This record gives sequence, structure tokens and C-alpha cells, in this order.
Amino acid sequence: MIKKSFLIVSFLFAGLLLSADQIPDLIKNSGNIKDYPNSNLLTIFDSTKVDVQESGLSYIYTHQLFKILTPKGALSKSVIKYGYDPLSAYAEIEKVIIYRDNGETEELDISNVLDYPAPARWIYWGAREKMIEVGRLEPGDAVEVFLFKKGFTYALLQGDEDERYIPPMRGHFYDIVPFWSSEPILTKVYQVKIPKDKLVQYEFYNGEVESSAVLIDDKMVYTFTKKDILPFEREPGMVAYSDVAPKLLMSTSPDWKAKSLWFYGVNEDFGSFESTPEIDKKVAEILLGAENEMDSISRLTHWAADEIRYSGISMGEGEGFTLHTGEMNFTDRCGVCKDKAGMLITLLRAAGFESYPAMTMAGSRIDYIPADQFNHCVTLVKLSNGEYKLLDPTWVPLLRELWSSAEQQQNYLMGVPEGADLKITPLSAPENHYFKITGKSELLPDGTLKGNLSITAEGQSDAGIRRMFTGYYKSEWENSIEKEILKISPLAEIEEMEFGEPYNYMANPILIKIKYKIPDYALVSDEEIIFTPIVAANLFKRGMSHLYFNTNLEERKYNFRDRCSRLVELNETILVPENAEAVSYPSSESIENEITSFEGSIEQQGRTIKLSEKIKLGKRIYEPEDWEMYRNVVVAQNKFAEQPIILKIK
Repeated sequence: MIKKSFLIVSFLFAGLLLSADQIPDLIKNSGNIKDYPNSNLLTIFDSTKVDVQESGLSYIYTHQLFKILTPKGALSKSVIKYGYDPLSAYAEIEKVIIYRDNGETEELDISNVLDYPAPARWIYWGAREKMIEVGRLEPGDAVEVFLFKKGFTYALLQGDEDERYIPPMRGHFYDIVPFWSSEPILTKVYQVKIPKDKLVQYEFYNGEVESSAVLIDDKMVYTFTKKDILPFEREPGMVAYSDVAPKLLMSTSPDWKAKSLWFYGVNEDFGSFESTPEIDKKVAEILLGAENEMDSISRLTHWAADEIRYSGISMGEGEGFTLHTGEMNFTDRCGVCKDKAGMLITLLRAAGFESYPAMTMAGSRIDYIPADQFNHCVTLVKLSNGEYKLLDPTWVPLLRELWSSAEQQQNYLMGVPEGADLKITPLSAPENHYFKITGKSELLPDGTLKGNLSITAEGQSDAGIRRMFTGYYKSEWENSIEKEILKISPLAEIEEMEFGEPYNYMANPILIKIKYKIPDYALVSDEEIIFTPIVAANLFKRGMSHLYFNTNLEERKYNFRDRCSRLVELNETILVPENAEAVSYPSSESIENEITSFEGSIEQQGRTIKLSEKIKLGKRIYEPEDWEMYRNVVVAQNKFAEQPIILKIK
């Protein structure tokens, strides 16, 4: 009865009180490619109804009508797919109707719906897809789809019948509803019916929406409607869509502290972090010779990071917010972020530390409505001074950090016995992520450049350079370095190279030494020699991700992000031919503000030309108003790479 009644009112709350025979006129009058010249598909309406039960179990009904505008749009709807996780959700394609542009109507045979394992990579949790083939469509055709789902995104512990579909935080409901799209939507409606005694918090971010809340029988009905949604325009390097595009957040959880306490309790009750004799033995082995508290924490963190392979498989009890046991992780030596984090917590507790899990959102912001805006799990350890320190064994394999600074300015929630509010990770000083190139070279009269280079880095910059080795077969290591030099000149010849032991990453920061020769590097005439110092030529650009930003963009509407804060220092001493005087070269430049800075100069003393550049970038996530100063720094560095030195032969 519930399903039938909800399907009927789907027409109503899409802003339409229509009978089925009125749909063709709606399609005809909705617009075409002339009205939406840059779009392939038009969503005439997208209506979602959620009926929440006392237990938190939700019945979700979706009713959508799509109009095909182009052949590409036709291809996108030639198959209807609906993904779900059978551990926590039930899904059903209930009806699909095709409205041909010539007036014909066809209802697909639902018995042809297929149910198959969803494509997966790295994480194999048993996700599945329902699919039905629509077949060939033409511009002007439309497809109407009715979908039903019950359950939750994550699985906690399996139970019987509908028990498995009740959300982990039993009795509570949350949802995160995007009101943005890559194609135009004429009307989008989201409605929730929820028991009246459940307190609901909600907020609409980054825009406006029509909303209402009415009491019907024993349930509050919340309805949110937005019309004429146009494709969201992306800016290069911007933050996640969910940070800046219109969205709705709803939650019955009273606050983040309640969620924190629940997360702590559910894992303690499950026994996720209990040690075993085998784990105790491994901890003693790892800590043999440890010098102090931080040395012990570092050793355990890097063991969990390097020895637990990132590969998620369905392991039965303990999916979702409940972390698998340390015994299981230690035996299998594989898992996803929560398994690596849980393994580290188990190791730390076995070593006598106080340690707990934390949840975060890698790649985007967590807003303050306590909906479950999480996609990543990390580890907390309580230091002897009483402070909590974040550790991330997922993001620090072969990395000299214990917490990846690519996660700075990122929200997180601790699962601790005292409960906690939402927090944000601090900035990491640029000096913690330095990237330095030092060169000593000689420019010969025939234009040949020969010399030596030293490349070193720390923190996230170290990770970017070290990945030239750890991300490739050993047989490719020398080629990886050679490719960097060949980007500067295809005539480059490497005479010697040295890079130590890249996998011994905790011993010292990465250090690469290169001896090279580049014939015809400079453009030579009877009167002039024209060249760019090799260190200034954006060598090993992989260590300077800021150089990939498009500086032609004059203004920004949205926050943008770099990989990490960083310090770049470029220095080169060049011996030039006798009687060669630098008459044209990039002028010295100094830019300094509270977030970014640039210092650059080229000077000649006798036969020696000295290049010096120093760049500081102080954040990972920047506001639109930061763009001008960030852009100016990148432009200044590129000036030294693009404007050559001209030597006049006396």
C-alpha cells in the first residue's frame, strides 16, 4: 500500500497534477536543443519521496522524466542503471516508459531487468546494479522512470529481513541531497515524511529553495522544490561540487557530539581493537630499539601504512561504520581506510597507547548539520601531554609524514569516550614541504650546457618526487629521471645519476644528483647567446603543482585547492663564456603577503650568473580573493622560465 500511494503522488509533487495522457504534452512543451544548446539531456522533473519509519528504515521512491536532446543524450539513456549494496539496501526498477517523438508510447517489460555485480576497483564489497536496456532513442524522445529503494548507504551488521536496512545509528535519519546537475532540470523535488516526534535539522547550502513543512497524521512532511536548475559550471582547480553547489542536508542526530559518542561506542562494543598474542609479538618486534614516544608511534604508523595492502573485500560483519577486528586485518593484511586505521589503533593499544578512530571527508568540506558526510577513516593517538594526534596509515605509505598534509584544512570527527565536536585539521607550514633544486653549470661558446643538479624535497613534495621510483618498476627508475631532463631538451645526455635507496624513505629526505650535458642548449649567433637557466625552466615540475594552474583566469567565484602548502627554492650558478654580458633577462621581483610570496633575481658577476627563486605557498585550500596573489606568484615564476637570458658577445 505504501508503494502504490507514493507512486501516485509522484506526479503531484513534481509540480504536476497530471494524468498519464498529459505527459506527451508536457514533453512537447518542455523545450529542445534550441532552448538548451549546450546540453544533451533535459530532465523535465526529478522527484524523490522518502518515507521514514520509527526505526530509521527509509522507503525511497524516485520518479523521473528525461527528454533526449542530442544523439549523445540518447546514448546516455539507452540503458537505465540503479546501484545498491545488498547488505544494506533493496532496489527495484518498477516501471520504464518510452515516449517517442512520433507520438508512440512503449512500456518496457520489467521482467527483463538484470541484477549483476557492479564494476569495481580496489573495493569489492558486493555492490550490485539493476539494469534494463531501453534501446535506441532519438532526439525528441523521452524516458520516464519509476524506481524504488529501501535501506541505507552503508551496512552495519546484518540482520533478518528489514533489520539489515535500518541505518547504523538506529532510529535516526539523514540525507545529503545534491540540487546541482550536469544537465538542465526543469523541476527537482525532494520530500521526506518522518515521525513527528523526531527532531529534524536541515539547511540548504549555496543557493535558495522553496520549502514547506506540514503535519499530516502522525508524520511531518518536509518538501523542497527547486526549478530551472542549469548545469553547474566548473572552474579549473576548484574545490568539490558539494562545497559550492546547491545542496540540502538533513539529520535527526542532535549534534556532532552525539555522533562521536555513537561512533566510539559501536566499535568498542564490537571489539574492533582487541589484540591477540600474534599482534602483541609483532608490536614488540616493531618497537625494538624505539627511542621515545614519537618514534614508537611513527614505527607503528608506518608498519600499518606499508604492510596492510589497500584492497577492500566483503568481510561479513563489520562493514560500514563498524571497523573490522584487528585480528582479521592482521591475518588478511588488506583492507580499506577503516581497516588500515583499525589495524593501527589495535597496534597502538597493544603498545600501551590510548587510541581511537576518527571520520573525515577526503576531498570536500563537512558542513555543520550532522549528516554523515564521511568517506574516510583515520586514527587518533593520545600523547603523554594529553593532546590527540591524527595519524593516517592510508595516505602515508612511503611518506615521511604520519598525517598527510594533503589533508590539511579538512574536517574530522573523533570517536572518543568523552565525545567531540567537529574539528578541522591545521595548516602545515610550507617549510615542512620544501622542494629544492640546486644547479652548477657551464655554458660553452657553442651553446652546450653541462653541469650538475641536486634535487631534494620533504613532506608532500618528497612524496611527489619519490613516486618517480616507488610508483614504477625498478628497471624504470633511471628512465623516470631521464624523462624529466628530456622535457627540457630532447638532446639532453645524462652522464651520471644517483638517487640512493628510495624505499628507505624514513632515513632521509629524497636526494637526486645528476651530471648532464645538453648540446645546442643555447641559441648562438656571432653576437648573441640566448638561453634559459635549466633550474628555472620548470624542471621536475611534478614537485610544483601550482605551475599547472591556468593563470589566464583573471577571477574566481569558488574556492580552489592546491595539493599542499609548499616552499620552493631554485638556485643555479652558471659560468658563461668570456666577454659575454647579460643584456636582457627577467627583472628581479618581490611579492609578499600573509599567504604567498615570491623572491626572484638574476645577477651577473664577472663570468658567473646567479639565479635565485624562492616561492612560498601557505595553504592547501584558498578563497576566491586569494587568487590574485596566488596567481601573481605563479606568473612571476613562469616569467623566469619563459623569458630567456640574452648574452651580448663583446
